[in-house]
Amino acid sequence: MEVFTFITTHWDDIFEATLQHMKLSFSAVLLACLVGVPLGFILVNNKYMSSIVLNIANVIQTIPSLAMFALVMPFMGIGTKPAIFALFLYALLPIIKNTYIGINNVDPAIKQAALGMGMSKNQIMFQIEVPLSISVIMGGVRIATVTCIGVTTIATLIAAGGLGDFIYRGLSTFNIPMILTGAIFSALLALSMDFLLGLLEKKLTSKGI
Repeated sequence: MEVFTFITTHWDDIFEATLQHMKLSFSAVLLACLVGVPLGFILVNNKYMSSIVLNIANVIQTIPSLAMFALVMPFMGIGTKPAIFALFLYALLPIIKNTYIGINNVDPAIKQAALGMGMSKNQIMFQIEVPLSISVIMGGVRIATVTCIGVTTIATLIAAGGLGDFIYRGLSTFNIPMILTGAIFSALLALSMDFLLGLLEKKLTSKGI
């Protein structure tokens, strides 16, 4: 009941924090898609480079989130930009890896048949490889999105805002309703985005796959 009262009396602040949270996490995921998906395609044809890039991405993923923000601060300061950059680094691995795996697992016989039919490399990519691997690629995007939404709660420590404001302010004042509000809305945002991306994945995936 106290949580409900807190939500109703602070709705404007919660709505603003939710929008800021979405801005941070979605900007990072969008940037990661713009970089990670093309990179995943490139790595399929370069086994040596793929090993190096995936290992670097794996190392980045092992860095604790708080440490990542601390590492970024000396170069970019505090606020929105360093938060988005740190989140972008976290989102890269699942997107690169799933794109690489998805494209790499397309049956070579199908691509050879397409070549035999006179299709160009671009046609094979967009008409065969992407449709056959879209569910795997979207799986990476979903993982990256949920991860970013969760990690964004820590962005408040470098003055980036978001729902983490409620969690950390609540912890400092031992205000349980405030803590739960930040946690609940962050979880709901992650679950809703995973659900929506799941629907998009189904829509993009060919019915014959």
